Amino acid sequence: MALNSTIGFRPVAAAVIGNTVVTIIKFFAASVSGSSSMFSEAIHSLADTANQILLLIGLRRSLKKADDSFEYGYGNELSFWALISACGIFFVGAGVTAYHGITSFLHPHEIEISFVVFAVLIAAFLIESYTLWVAATQLKKAFPRMRWGKRLAQADPSTLAVFLEDAVAVVGVFIAGVSITLSYYTESPVWDAVGSIIIATLLGVVAVVLIIKNRSYLLGRAIPETLQEEIVELLLREPAIEKVLDFKSVVLGFGVYRIKCDVEFNGGSLLGEAYQQKALRDQYEEVRDDYEAFKRFCADYADRIPRLMGKKIDDIEARIRKHHPGIRHIDIEIN
Repeated sequence: MALNSTIGFRPVAAAVIGNTVVTIIKFFAASVSGSSSMFSEAIHSLADTANQILLLIGLRRSLKKADDSFEYGYGNELSFWALISACGIFFVGAGVTAYHGITSFLHPHEIEISFVVFAVLIAAFLIESYTLWVAATQLKKAFPRMRWGKRLAQADPSTLAVFLEDAVAVVGVFIAGVSITLSYYTESPVWDAVGSIIIATLLGVVAVVLIIKNRSYLLGRAIPETLQEEIVELLLREPAIEKVLDFKSVVLGFGVYRIKCDVEFNGGSLLGEAYQQKALRDQYEEVRDDYEAFKRFCADYADRIPRLMGKKIDDIEARIRKHHPGIRHIDIEIN
């Protein structure tokens, strides 16, 4: 399925707005309560906001048209900025959160529990649940017939990042609430520090998943195997093509692909199309006793067959693009 990279704009924009609001109220609650978990959640939301701004930059730049410097376009700008965003989640989100949690664990301090803290947690939960719902809805719309595992595997980097970050944010709010509550009832701030470390671990896992995914695109990831099989099958439906050799592909951006392959043509099929059976028999009768006429026939054949092969390749490329619009660049070479 070919999809335009603009599908990522709505969930990313919603996440930026939502996380900006959540960051402000979490920092307020952290300053009032002194909670390590709440501070970790505030850092988490701040990192998410900054990372999603990077995703918006990547989305915008990925839409630039091809030029002389980048003849296949700027589609992988999205993966580049998404990779930077994922590194931000790892080093800023997970790193700072883990440091603060470990410090609080080693040097515990009293935390203040108040209505404000739980009001902020509830507000954050509602806002981040909404942005998660926006990302989930976008994924369901893009891949309506897939299971969630395959949806996440096929998702564009920006929507996937927002979905995973907001999923962790929702879980993180729950963990923060539980850890603060346990600290209150046990009168031990250790639970609050443990909650912070758990949140940092979840952020680290998400960051690694996103880094691996975006790295694969930047290295020149091949198109999905099922799509490769469909294209090869489409090529072999053409009677003039006998074999497909050395099939290669690369993802140029989300939903934008390039393919290259060598093909062997069926000479008999081309000859039959170039000269209808009756016409060929007539020409044979005309040239069989005339060497000069035979040479002219051979020259005409040598000129007509390459033109026919070129036309066949053009027709095949048009057919592939019609069935798979995301395949923007096709190189079919004759073996």
